[in-house]
Amino acid sequence: MSAISDTFIAPPCPDQIAIVYQDDHLVLINKPAGLLSLSGKNPLNLDSVHHRLVQIFPGCTLVHRLDFGTSGLMVIARNKAINAALCQQFSERRVTKRYSALLCGHLDDNEGMIEAAIAKDPALFPLMSICSIHGKPARSRYRVIERLHHVLEDKTLLPLTRVELTPETGRTHQLRIHCQQLGHPILGCDLYGGRLLPGTELTPRLMLHASELHFMHPISEAWINARCDSPF
Repeated sequence: MSAISDTFIAPPCPDQIAIVYQDDHLVLINKPAGLLSLSGKNPLNLDSVHHRLVQIFPGCTLVHRLDFGTSGLMVIARNKAINAALCQQFSERRVTKRYSALLCGHLDDNEGMIEAAIAKDPALFPLMSICSIHGKPARSRYRVIERLHHVLEDKTLLPLTRVELTPETGRTHQLRIHCQQLGHPILGCDLYGGRLLPGTELTPRLMLHASELHFMHPISEAWINARCDSPF
């Protein structure tokens, strides 16, 4: 599996990490699209959120990750104790994450829940799969923000739906594969069908952005409600 994963070489990411908030215990950032969360085993994939931030905040660790193509909010722990406390909040599902996304097509319902167990399959790597037998339970809520059309070069209209996505679990590729399961993959998603529609081959990025993060500060116990507007 590692040999397959090492074939991916991330192109250079010129965009900077924006620091949204920082104190002596944690840092909130806005991750740019096209940047790895963690450095890969391949030495050509050294650049990452962690690699950049550890230069500024020695000893910092990632509490969670965002996919390479996903932008938006991440919380970074500045020491091991804070990492453990935040990881516990994530594992106990006391952290609320919301994402903005553009989906291919027009959804029929204005809101709903996607429940489909997700499994790792080495034969499909890096793809995940829906599997009720071997998969882990996964739930995602969606809410339609607007239905719109994108005008293609040949003047045809590409229907799109802007949605707010709220994952209730945190499986790998959960939102991407759940939207595919819904029949409306995320625009720009090369793994789960979002680049297979006419006119979307040149989509510059995965249209998925972590727009909200709500959790309790491990030291002050104040509720942190972080928001970061979508760039698309």
